[in-house]
Amino acid sequence: MARPAPETHGEILAAAARRFGVTGYKGTSLQDIAREVGCSKATVLYHFANKEALLGELMAPAIAVLEALDERIAGHTGADLQRVAADGFVDLAVRFRREIALLGGEFPDLLQQPAFAHIQQISERLIDAFAGHSDRPAARIAAFVVLAGIAEACAEFVDFPDEELRPALLAVAHRALEPTT
Repeated sequence: MARPAPETHGEILAAAARRFGVTGYKGTSLQDIAREVGCSKATVLYHFANKEALLGELMAPAIAVLEALDERIAGHTGADLQRVAADGFVDLAVRFRREIALLGGEFPDLLQQPAFAHIQQISERLIDAFAGHSDRPAARIAAFVVLAGIAEACAEFVDFPDEELRPALLAVAHRALEPTT
């Protein structure tokens, strides 16, 4: 049996990203991806154990940056914590906005998959950082809205230039977050 061409791996990833963006993760089958690439489902499974592994590889760079941000915010407190968290998350969301867009409204369901379960804890720590470790409901609500709003805005404005999107998101985030005392 001839080995698949080396470029097939990348072609499968690109096709999966396109299909997930159009029909969603749940609405896309491995057969759909294979058809778009022009290969068999067996070829897709040669490169990826399953659809979850495909999504995992697509999201791996963004997850690595999110994990690094989680480590970075651990050493900060107060207003510095809020600034580092907001700046870091905006940078991440702008850089990976195409990945955010392809997940669309399926993000809560994807967090149930074992490969993504730790992202829920990181999200909770980000909300805590955005709230400046405050237990006040208003601070926590603002933190949640800002975090979700940044992600949604990046998905919506996927074609905006970085140099316009980033400062706009930062301005909104810094205005919306309650200062810590």
